[in-house]
Amino acid sequence: MKHGDDSNINRLHQQWQRLGARERRLLALAATVVALALLWWVGLAPALRTLREAGLQRVTLQAQAQQMQQLAREAEALKSMPRITRAEALRALETTVSQRLGASARLTVAGERAIVTLKDAPATGLAHWLTDARVNARSTPVEARLTRAAAATAADAEVIWSGTLSLGLP
Repeated sequence: MKHGDDSNINRLHQQWQRLGARERRLLALAATVVALALLWWVGLAPALRTLREAGLQRVTLQAQAQQMQQLAREAEALKSMPRITRAEALRALETTVSQRLGASARLTVAGERAIVTLKDAPATGLAHWLTDARVNARSTPVEARLTRAAAATAADAEVIWSGTLSLGLP
């Protein structure tokens, strides 16, 4: 310890001795309250918050892990499927467009891409069609330019899409 530190400690000790017994007790109580508050804010509160949030985080992570495992299984299933030719892929796309989307979609081919133009296509039909296009035609979306349209009536809660989807062909 340095000499200056000793003199500071001595001055504090002298001031402490000059205080009355009641003042010393009050200062000791105040110091204890401050120490306990610091212990709570720095040590205990963050740990308790972490414990409270851990359950929710575990549930969220488990759900994400299950989703990732499902996607991995789907990817493995798609990889194990036999390859198809471009002509087979186009026939499959044409079939699925007419079956799933009907008059709300038109299919055109431009180079290595199939372009589907949508006009007021229902979201559920579009979602099913995308699944069919991936599985049956081995085609995945490369580019999407879609706009969400308002439902025809307030009672019709289905989302409607218009725009274009470009799919890569095998």
